[in-house]
Amino acid sequence: MTERAHPLRICILETDDLRPEFVEQYRGYGCMFEQLFAHQPIPARFEIFNVVAGHYPDEQQHYDAYLVTGSKADSFGSDPWIQVLKDYLLKRYAAGDKLLGICFGHQLLALLLGGKAERASQGWGLGNHVYQLHEQAEWMQPALPELHLLISHQDQVTELPPQATRLASSDFCANAAYRIGDQVLCFQGHPEFVADYSRALMEVRQQQFAEPVYRRARESLEREHHGKTVGEWMMRFVANARRSA
Repeated sequence: MTERAHPLRICILETDDLRPEFVEQYRGYGCMFEQLFAHQPIPARFEIFNVVAGHYPDEQQHYDAYLVTGSKADSFGSDPWIQVLKDYLLKRYAAGDKLLGICFGHQLLALLLGGKAERASQGWGLGNHVYQLHEQAEWMQPALPELHLLISHQDQVTELPPQATRLASSDFCANAAYRIGDQVLCFQGHPEFVADYSRALMEVRQQQFAEPVYRRARESLEREHHGKTVGEWMMRFVANARRSA
């Protein structure tokens, strides 16, 4: 297959550092995405740049897509590194590059492209969450009747960019996934998370959550989630976009 002869090149823009106690096992969010994509049917190569530390690829480098990871930072924050990242992503979007966003990245791209993201009145979203799907695009294979993803967020996209198509929602999170044509694809949930990491993250933050919310979220981790499927969707989205370019 042509796809196997020419793997996708993905630039991962890492927007956070793991807590020190998690580094030995999980290394970093960029590495978690590499693990997610490692056994997908569409091959890809990855380069990771920690943008919090100011690391970006050379201008001469070309990638099939740029993936913005999750972060404990607020997408609407004023941190200098966030402002630099905003400028970089706007330049990439204007150049027609493919952009993928997860959690923080999902919110930041919505903000940049005309939507709104803010602290959610619903409070923390935790555990394994269920979403209704509103589209079954060609690249959304294997198909699912509904979407289950691991989540950890207290901010949400409260208004989509005007040109965006909503892909998934729930009563708790109205704008859980969206795309903009064949150029931008974003998810609020974390396809790169595994249940053990979600559980460990909740445990170290337990004092921030109401006890019933924490208990239900821990129990939800026993259910299957669709992180691997969403990882495949993301690679198919990029591969389809490359073929149509």
